[in-house]
Amino acid sequence: MSEHPIGIDFGGTGIKAAPVDLDSGELAAQRARIQTPSPSTPAAVGEVMAQLCAQFPSHTGPVGVAVPGVVRHGVLKSAANIDQSWVGTDVDAQLTERLGRAVHVMNDADAAGYAEVAYGAAKGRSGLVIVTTLGTGIGTALIYDGVLVPNSELGHIEINGRNAESITAASAKEREGLSYSAWAERLTTYYRMLERLLSPDLFVVGGGISKHAEKFLPKLHLETEIVPALLRNNAGIVGAATQAELG
Repeated sequence: MSEHPIGIDFGGTGIKAAPVDLDSGELAAQRARIQTPSPSTPAAVGEVMAQLCAQFPSHTGPVGVAVPGVVRHGVLKSAANIDQSWVGTDVDAQLTERLGRAVHVMNDADAAGYAEVAYGAAKGRSGLVIVTTLGTGIGTALIYDGVLVPNSELGHIEINGRNAESITAASAKEREGLSYSAWAERLTTYYRMLERLLSPDLFVVGGGISKHAEKFLPKLHLETEIVPALLRNNAGIVGAATQAELG
């Protein structure tokens, strides 16, 4: 038997899982995916997670789960793109009982951010690292000298009277048909706001669009170094598994 923890990334359309080798930050087996059930209630999703864990019978470590919402002491306080019945649920306790092993739940952006610091683009960097995921919205993670400050939700800061992610996320670029240059102007405004508020040492940019980082990151005009994420679609799994092992 192996003590590799299993990471689960719970999204609005799919739930992905894999055991993680914490020495390398790499998946210890091929990733499995099951479509998110509808409705995505805690009971239905718990059943899917049990099925996913059963696909890795030789991996008996704890389970880390990345969820799209604010998590405080194992309890979900918000629910983005999943069933609202999750709000107020003690997810740690419920999934620990359902899976029969220790479960640690965390915000999905926090999971991805921590993975980038532990194994990815920000590995070995000190000071304040801000990891942003540009997608339907903007997810953020704050990590200071390797310590995660959870639930930052900086995609919701106000810029010119509007929620930042509504005009700056990758979905806004697609919805409005913005060129990379026009989008970069909005991104510059957003990241400059974060610079003024937090004075970070490094920005890391994730999300699916980060694979095209060369088309927009050089167009940003910032004081802070900004680099693309490295772990891509595995970041949530790796970060969640790492935090599960830490307890």
